[in-house]
Amino acid sequence: QVQLVESGGGLVQAGGSLRLSCVASGRTFSNLGMAWFRQAPGKEREFTAVISWSGGSTTYADSAKGRFTISRDNAKNTAYLQMNSLKPEDTAVYYCAARAYGTAYHTAVSQYTYWGLGTQVTISS
Repeated sequence: QVQLVESGGGLVQAGGSLRLSCVASGRTFSNLGMAWFRQAPGKEREFTAVISWSGGSTTYADSAKGRFTISRDNAKNTAYLQMNSLKPEDTAVYYCAARAYGTAYHTAVSQYTYWGLGTQVTISS
């Protein structure tokens, strides 16, 4: 079993930055593909970014390309999502997800076994 705990959310003005963190426990972190999804009020959960278990590959949603960067630190059992140039439409609950030996091709909600409880990100205009 894997436990995921997100942090780093908050309220920022448009154009600002946030860095989300996801700490994993319960399984060898270096074997986990890590992803971020988000869910805005009244909308379905959607893919944002993924980093492969090896750390060598990443994939981003079109909405995140050029603004968000996903990374991982295996020594700290932590995945990160650096978010820059934030927009009001980025407002959502951001969830960390993990799957064993996940690759950068795993971008669907249904492909992930483990989920965190989420962290709220609110961007004011």
